Amino acid sequence: MITVRQSALFFALLILPLNFSSAPAFAEEVNHAREYARCMAIAPKDPNDAFEMATAWKSLGGGDAAEHCAAITLFYSGQKEFAARRLEALAQKVVAEPEFKGQILAQAGQAWLAVGDAAHAEATFSEAVKLLRGRPGILVDRSEARAAMGDYRGAVEDLTNAISADPKMVDAYAFRASAYRYLDEMGKAKADVDTALQLAPNDPSALLERGIISRLSGDNAAARADWLRVLELDPNGEAGRLAQKNIEKMDVKID
Repeated sequence: MITVRQSALFFALLILPLNFSSAPAFAEEVNHAREYARCMAIAPKDPNDAFEMATAWKSLGGGDAAEHCAAITLFYSGQKEFAARRLEALAQKVVAEPEFKGQILAQAGQAWLAVGDAAHAEATFSEAVKLLRGRPGILVDRSEARAAMGDYRGAVEDLTNAISADPKMVDAYAFRASAYRYLDEMGKAKADVDTALQLAPNDPSALLERGIISRLSGDNAAARADWLRVLELDPNGEAGRLAQKNIEKMDVKID
């Protein structure tokens, strides 16, 4: 799911540089901070309504903040490629600190990844990495794009740097375990998944990965136990879906 920063500072850096001279005279009466908060809160639940709100608000001087909300609503309505393009365009023109341009580019990268364009996602995340000065969250995002491209060494590099910046980043250990598994470095994969589960014993992604490692080593009972636990913890999420799929594959009997 796309990560959206909705802090007051994020809003301020989007909205304060705007020129309201071309907006209607009553635009100054609009509480833009409140409109932004409302629009972003509604976007995940009712993206069509939020898009109409953002469009109307933009005509009243909402500017880049309204455009940002409109782009986010496109993501939630399933128009992820359009969302990615609008977020990229916004990042290019918005007057804001580099950190916030980077956050918008990170959202664009997440949208590109969601539509399966890993190469475009990786390039967009790389621009965000520069602006965000290699913060661990954006490095994990880029590692996912690199893994989707089959660049597992690149993914390991990003995840190692993320862990160096935040040694308690559970998802970075779980993802690096997966990358090591694809590189057939099973000892490192197991060490990483064990660390992830020491930090967060009920993390669905780490349990899913440990189950895969157990299955590959021939310990079907341990794999099943981990995957059943994932189904308890994340029945409707991606980890739960993959756990169910792995259980079904394991239970298929070949004549």
